[in-house]
Amino acid sequence: MSLLKIASVACIALTLGACQSLFQPSYRTPLEGVRDATEQSKPGCASADCPLVNIDTVHFAKEPKLDALIEQRLLEMTRTNASDPLPSSLEAYREQFLQTAAPHNSMYLQAKVREQHDGLVIIELSSYLDQGATHGEPGRGFINYSRQQQKALTLTDMLLPGKEDAFWKAAQVSHNSWQISTRLSLEPEFVKSYPFQKTPNVALTSSAVTLKYPTATIAPYALGHVELQIPYSRLEGILRPELVPARH
Repeated sequence: MSLLKIASVACIALTLGACQSLFQPSYRTPLEGVRDATEQSKPGCASADCPLVNIDTVHFAKEPKLDALIEQRLLEMTRTNASDPLPSSLEAYREQFLQTAAPHNSMYLQAKVREQHDGLVIIELSSYLDQGATHGEPGRGFINYSRQQQKALTLTDMLLPGKEDAFWKAAQVSHNSWQISTRLSLEPEFVKSYPFQKTPNVALTSSAVTLKYPTATIAPYALGHVELQIPYSRLEGILRPELVPARH
Protein backbone atom coordinates (compact mmCIF):
# COMPACT_ATOMS: atom_id res chain seq x y z
CA MET A 1 0.00 0.00 0.00
CA SER A 2 1.39 3.43 -0.92
CA LEU A 3 2.08 6.09 1.67
CA LEU A 4 -0.74 8.16 0.15
CA LYS A 5 -3.30 5.37 0.64
CA ILE A 6 -2.09 4.73 4.21
CA ALA A 7 -2.53 8.41 4.98
CA SER A 8 -6.02 8.40 3.44
CA VAL A 9 -7.10 5.37 5.50
CA ALA A 10 -5.72 6.98 8.65
CA CYS A 11 -7.65 10.18 7.96
CA ILE A 12 -10.89 8.26 7.39
CA ALA A 13 -10.39 6.34 10.65
CA LEU A 14 -9.74 9.53 12.56
CA THR A 15 -12.81 11.16 11.03
CA LEU A 16 -15.04 8.19 11.94
CA GLY A 17 -13.66 8.18 15.46
CA ALA A 18 -14.43 11.88 15.80
CA CYS A 19 -17.99 11.30 14.55
CA GLN A 20 -18.52 8.45 17.00
CA SER A 21 -17.28 10.60 19.88
CA LEU A 22 -19.70 13.36 18.86
CA PHE A 23 -22.81 11.23 18.46
CA GLN A 24 -22.11 8.43 20.95
CA PRO A 25 -20.88 9.95 24.23
CA SER A 26 -18.57 7.77 26.28
CA TYR A 27 -20.37 6.82 29.48
CA ARG A 28 -17.06 5.67 30.95
CA THR A 29 -16.14 9.32 31.42
CA PRO A 30 -17.71 10.57 34.67
CA LEU A 31 -20.34 13.27 34.37
CA GLU A 32 -18.95 16.53 35.69
CA GLY A 33 -20.86 18.11 38.55
CA VAL A 34 -20.40 21.37 40.43
CA ARG A 35 -21.00 21.57 44.17
CA ASP A 36 -23.29 24.34 45.44
CA ALA A 37 -23.23 24.73 49.25
CA THR A 38 -24.92 27.56 51.17
CA GLU A 39 -26.00 28.19 54.75
CA GLN A 40 -28.33 31.00 55.72
CA SER A 41 -29.76 32.12 59.06
CA LYS A 42 -32.98 34.02 59.60
CA PRO A 43 -32.50 37.59 58.34
CA GLY A 44 -32.07 40.10 61.14
CA CYS A 45 -31.43 37.42 63.78
CA ALA A 46 -28.17 37.81 65.67
CA SER A 47 -28.50 35.28 68.51
CA ALA A 48 -26.88 31.84 68.77
CA ASP A 49 -30.21 30.03 68.32
CA CYS A 50 -31.25 31.59 65.00
CA PRO A 51 -33.11 29.24 62.63
CA LEU A 52 -30.97 28.22 59.69
CA VAL A 53 -31.11 26.31 56.43
CA ASN A 54 -28.06 24.51 55.04
CA ILE A 55 -28.28 23.30 51.43
CA ASP A 56 -25.37 21.34 49.96
CA THR A 57 -26.21 20.11 46.49
CA VAL A 58 -24.64 19.39 43.12
CA HIS A 59 -25.47 20.72 39.65
CA PHE A 60 -24.96 19.07 36.26
CA ALA A 61 -24.99 21.65 33.48
CA LYS A 62 -24.69 18.96 30.80
CA GLU A 63 -27.52 16.84 32.24
CA PRO A 64 -30.46 19.20 32.96
CA LYS A 65 -32.89 16.32 33.58
CA LEU A 66 -30.72 15.04 36.42
CA ASP A 67 -30.28 18.57 37.73
CA ALA A 68 -34.05 19.09 37.90
CA LEU A 69 -34.60 15.65 39.41
CA ILE A 70 -32.17 16.32 42.26
CA GLU A 71 -34.00 19.52 43.20
CA GLN A 72 -37.36 17.75 42.98
CA ARG A 73 -36.23 14.97 45.31
CA LEU A 74 -34.71 17.40 47.81
CA LEU A 75 -37.96 19.37 47.85
CA GLU A 76 -39.89 16.16 48.52
CA MET A 77 -37.65 15.59 51.55
CA THR A 78 -38.74 18.92 53.05
CA ARG A 79 -42.29 17.64 53.59
CA THR A 80 -43.37 16.90 57.14
CA ASN A 81 -46.64 15.46 55.78
CA ALA A 82 -46.99 13.55 52.51
CA SER A 83 -49.94 15.76 51.51
CA ASP A 84 -48.03 19.03 51.92
CA PRO A 85 -47.59 20.98 48.67
CA LEU A 86 -44.06 21.18 47.34
CA PRO A 87 -42.28 24.53 47.40
CA SER A 88 -41.57 25.91 43.94
CA SER A 89 -37.79 25.83 44.46
CA LEU A 90 -35.11 25.31 47.10
CA GLU A 91 -34.77 29.07 47.37
CA ALA A 92 -38.50 29.43 48.01
CA TYR A 93 -38.34 26.69 50.65
CA ARG A 94 -35.44 28.39 52.41
CA GLU A 95 -37.27 31.72 52.57
CA GLN A 96 -40.47 30.09 53.85
CA PHE A 97 -38.63 28.04 56.49
CA LEU A 98 -36.66 31.01 57.84
CA GLN A 99 -39.79 33.17 58.05
CA THR A 100 -41.79 30.65 60.09
CA ALA A 101 -39.22 28.56 62.03
CA ALA A 102 -38.88 28.86 65.80
CA PRO A 103 -35.50 29.45 67.49
CA HIS A 104 -33.15 26.43 67.47
CA ASN A 105 -34.92 25.01 64.39
CA SER A 106 -32.82 24.09 61.37
CA MET A 107 -32.95 22.11 58.16
CA TYR A 108 -30.05 20.43 56.38
CA LEU A 109 -30.42 19.18 52.81
CA GLN A 110 -27.69 17.44 50.84
CA ALA A 111 -27.28 15.78 47.44
CA LYS A 112 -23.92 14.25 46.59
CA VAL A 113 -22.51 11.89 43.99
CA ARG A 114 -21.99 8.58 45.72
CA GLU A 115 -20.36 7.05 42.65
CA GLN A 116 -20.50 6.75 38.87
CA HIS A 117 -20.05 3.59 36.81
CA ASP A 118 -21.31 1.99 33.59
CA GLY A 119 -23.28 5.06 32.54
CA LEU A 120 -25.04 5.34 35.90
CA VAL A 121 -24.83 8.31 38.27
CA ILE A 122 -25.72 7.30 41.84
CA ILE A 123 -26.85 10.31 43.86
CA GLU A 124 -27.30 10.01 47.63
CA LEU A 125 -29.79 12.41 49.20
CA SER A 126 -29.86 13.40 52.87
CA SER A 127 -32.05 15.59 55.04
CA TYR A 128 -32.12 16.47 58.73
CA LEU A 129 -34.89 18.53 60.30
CA ASP A 130 -34.17 19.78 63.81
CA GLN A 131 -37.26 21.13 65.59
CA GLY A 132 -35.75 21.22 69.06
CA ALA A 133 -36.76 17.70 70.11
CA THR A 134 -34.45 15.11 71.70
CA HIS A 135 -33.28 14.16 68.23
CA GLY A 136 -34.02 15.40 64.74
CA GLU A 137 -35.75 13.78 61.81
CA PRO A 138 -33.21 12.39 59.34
CA GLY A 139 -34.04 11.24 55.83
CA ARG A 140 -32.13 9.42 53.09
CA GLY A 141 -32.71 8.52 49.46
CA PHE A 142 -31.02 7.51 46.22
CA ILE A 143 -31.27 8.45 42.58
CA ASN A 144 -30.02 5.83 40.10
CA TYR A 145 -29.74 8.00 37.00
CA SER A 146 -29.17 6.30 33.66
CA ARG A 147 -27.35 8.66 31.32
CA GLN A 148 -28.26 6.48 28.35
CA GLN A 149 -31.99 6.39 29.16
CA GLN A 150 -32.03 9.95 30.51
CA LYS A 151 -34.08 8.99 33.56
CA ALA A 152 -33.99 7.72 37.14
CA LEU A 153 -34.38 3.96 37.33
CA THR A 154 -37.12 2.55 39.56
CA LEU A 155 -36.94 -0.89 41.15
CA THR A 156 -39.24 -2.15 38.36
CA ASP A 157 -36.72 -0.83 35.80
CA MET A 158 -33.93 -2.71 37.57
CA LEU A 159 -35.56 -6.12 37.81
CA LEU A 160 -36.57 -8.75 35.28
CA PRO A 161 -40.36 -9.15 34.98
CA GLY A 162 -41.97 -10.95 37.92
CA LYS A 163 -38.82 -10.97 40.04
CA GLU A 164 -39.67 -8.48 42.79
CA ASP A 165 -40.45 -11.19 45.37
CA ALA A 166 -37.17 -12.94 44.55
CA PHE A 167 -35.32 -9.63 44.99
CA TRP A 168 -36.73 -9.07 48.47
CA LYS A 169 -35.95 -12.67 49.45
CA ALA A 170 -32.34 -12.02 48.47
CA ALA A 171 -32.48 -8.82 50.53
CA GLN A 172 -33.75 -10.80 53.52
CA VAL A 173 -30.74 -13.13 53.25
CA SER A 174 -28.49 -10.05 53.45
CA HIS A 175 -30.48 -8.82 56.44
CA ASN A 176 -29.95 -12.16 58.22
CA SER A 177 -26.23 -12.00 57.45
CA TRP A 178 -26.06 -8.46 58.85
CA GLN A 179 -27.76 -9.52 62.08
CA ILE A 180 -25.32 -12.42 62.46
CA SER A 181 -22.21 -10.31 61.69
CA THR A 182 -23.24 -7.64 64.22
CA ARG A 183 -24.22 -10.33 66.76
CA LEU A 184 -27.66 -8.73 67.01
CA SER A 185 -29.17 -12.11 66.13
CA LEU A 186 -28.13 -13.24 69.62
CA GLU A 187 -30.64 -10.81 71.15
CA PRO A 188 -34.12 -12.42 70.87
CA GLU A 189 -35.87 -9.18 71.84
CA PHE A 190 -34.02 -7.27 69.11
CA VAL A 191 -34.92 -9.85 66.46
CA LYS A 192 -38.56 -9.66 67.54
CA SER A 193 -38.68 -5.86 67.67
CA TYR A 194 -36.85 -5.22 64.39
CA PRO A 195 -37.86 -7.77 61.74
CA PHE A 196 -36.85 -7.51 58.10
CA GLN A 197 -38.60 -4.82 56.08
CA LYS A 198 -38.49 -3.49 52.54
CA THR A 199 -37.00 -0.08 51.86
CA PRO A 200 -37.59 2.42 49.05
CA ASN A 201 -33.86 3.23 49.02
CA VAL A 202 -32.10 0.91 46.56
CA ALA A 203 -28.84 1.83 44.80
CA LEU A 204 -26.96 0.05 42.02
CA THR A 205 -23.54 0.67 43.54
CA SER A 206 -20.51 -0.81 41.82
CA SER A 207 -19.62 -3.50 44.38
CA ALA A 208 -23.17 -4.66 45.25
CA VAL A 209 -26.78 -3.52 45.30
CA THR A 210 -27.10 -1.27 48.36
CA LEU A 211 -30.22 -0.95 50.50
CA LYS A 212 -30.43 1.98 52.92
CA TYR A 213 -33.00 2.01 55.70
CA PRO A 214 -34.78 4.87 57.44
CA THR A 215 -33.84 5.17 61.09
CA ALA A 216 -35.73 3.01 63.61
CA THR A 217 -37.00 0.57 60.97
CA ILE A 218 -34.72 -2.48 61.19
CA ALA A 219 -32.65 -1.18 64.11
CA PRO A 220 -32.93 1.41 66.90
CA TYR A 221 -32.56 5.10 66.03
CA ALA A 222 -29.11 5.15 67.62
CA LEU A 223 -27.75 2.84 64.89
CA GLY A 224 -28.61 5.37 62.21
CA HIS A 225 -29.32 4.48 58.60
CA VAL A 226 -28.41 0.80 58.31
CA GLU A 227 -27.04 -0.31 54.94
CA LEU A 228 -27.39 -3.83 53.56
CA GLN A 229 -25.44 -5.16 50.58
CA ILE A 230 -26.74 -7.75 48.11
CA PRO A 231 -23.93 -9.25 46.00
CA TYR A 232 -24.62 -9.15 42.27
CA SER A 233 -23.91 -12.89 42.12
CA ARG A 234 -26.99 -13.45 44.30
CA LEU A 235 -29.15 -11.49 41.86
CA GLU A 236 -28.44 -13.51 38.73
CA GLY A 237 -31.75 -14.10 36.97
CA ILE A 238 -33.36 -11.36 39.10
CA LEU A 239 -31.61 -8.15 38.11
CA ARG A 240 -31.60 -7.05 34.48
CA PRO A 241 -28.21 -8.29 33.20
CA GLU A 242 -27.39 -5.01 31.44
CA LEU A 243 -27.39 -3.29 34.84
CA VAL A 244 -24.76 -5.57 36.36
CA PRO A 245 -21.44 -3.63 36.44
CA ALA A 246 -19.00 -4.71 33.74
CA ARG A 247 -16.46 -6.30 36.10
CA HIS A 248 -19.01 -8.61 37.79
